[in-house]
Amino acid sequence: MTRKYFGTDGIRGTVGQSPITADFALRLGHAVGRVLRQTAAGQTVTVLIGKDTRVSGYMLESALEAGFASAGVDVLLTGPLPTPGVAYLTRALRLDLGVVISASHNAFPDNGIKFFSAKGEKLPDDWERAVEAALEEPAQWVDSANLGRARRLDDAQGRYIEFCKATVSGDMSLRGLNLVVDAAHGAAYQVAPEVFHELGAHVTSIGISPNGLNINDGVGATAPQALVVEVQKQGADFGVALDGDADRLQLVDKQGRLFNGDELLYVMVKDRLALGEKVPGVVGTLMTNMGVELALGRLGVELVRAKVGDRYVLEELGKRGWLLGGEGSGHLLALDRHSTGDGIVSALQVLQAVQRSGQTVAELLGDVALFPQTMINVRLPEGSDWTRNSHLSVETEAVKAGLGRSGRVLIRASGTEPVLRVMVEASDARVAQAAAERLVAAARQG
Repeated sequence: MTRKYFGTDGIRGTVGQSPITADFALRLGHAVGRVLRQTAAGQTVTVLIGKDTRVSGYMLESALEAGFASAGVDVLLTGPLPTPGVAYLTRALRLDLGVVISASHNAFPDNGIKFFSAKGEKLPDDWERAVEAALEEPAQWVDSANLGRARRLDDAQGRYIEFCKATVSGDMSLRGLNLVVDAAHGAAYQVAPEVFHELGAHVTSIGISPNGLNINDGVGATAPQALVVEVQKQGADFGVALDGDADRLQLVDKQGRLFNGDELLYVMVKDRLALGEKVPGVVGTLMTNMGVELALGRLGVELVRAKVGDRYVLEELGKRGWLLGGEGSGHLLALDRHSTGDGIVSALQVLQAVQRSGQTVAELLGDVALFPQTMINVRLPEGSDWTRNSHLSVETEAVKAGLGRSGRVLIRASGTEPVLRVMVEASDARVAQAAAERLVAAARQG
């Protein structure tokens, strides 16, 4: 059964258009509640709902709450909280499910709904298919005596702050460091500055004034130039940029150099090796830079590529029993620290690596020579099937042949947006750009 509503990261779309509507959210909460109760053996079922700062979060939160209650499921509400915070609290409080209302790095007109298991992990495709099957069935409202109840969870943010601090060694201190923290006007606008402050850093914050409409707007991990400017203005040591739901990270050093997820993953690996820990391999994605793959190989660490999307990185890590993985976008995974990607926790891992080594991030990356990548998004006519574009197929094979072993081509449909992503990686930036433009032209001719 093909999934109708679920994509690579839950259910996402434009607010007011199916499926991101109040009536669908109510039906979804009811369907998920029924699926949970089927395996509850008569026990009380409780879910946690957190959200980012989009104005539409109020509507979706209320609708989901009503849907869960109608299925006899209790609800705990956290208010604005990073996605990884919901995952942590779901596990820590021994709850049955975590729910996040967020469209992550997208602009405010979009929103989404995603779920975490009782272990704080992404749920498998089979669970999502069971929910979609339940959505097609008639509602089965419980009677009044068995309706679910809802309440606010006290100090959800404080509990998550303490968790983040506990992911680094007890003697680690950021005292003496000047940091700029950019929370993207998103879910971490209160907790992120506090984490770094409580560890001793002097913190300057930007992107901490959400109004429901400005999430990810010119700030955050998807617009890191604002952080670069502020780091240089403040003469700060580092800048930390999160996205709207704070599960991805971009880092800036005092020179204004921006480090992406591929580079930060390498730093984390190098830190573990310096501690004498075994790192048999890491999981990246089809987008992971070849330069990082080659540098990891020189350290004796294998890189395995998963499909794009942190859920697929997680699945591959689970299959292999490995701990570290991530994406260039800044989704980083350290499964001995957290069950999911966490921008704050990842930043702390990198800062700890810097302290332990006595080197700068740039020095830790001295052996990494990134290959230039060009990525172009192509909006195609509705209903078009790019896989049947023979012209694109011919041009793709020609480009691959021209690149040989000095580059790669990746063409894929986005899992979160109605676009085709065309990426070319080559040792020469001009070659990558020209090849990508050639493929884009072929895609549009389709």
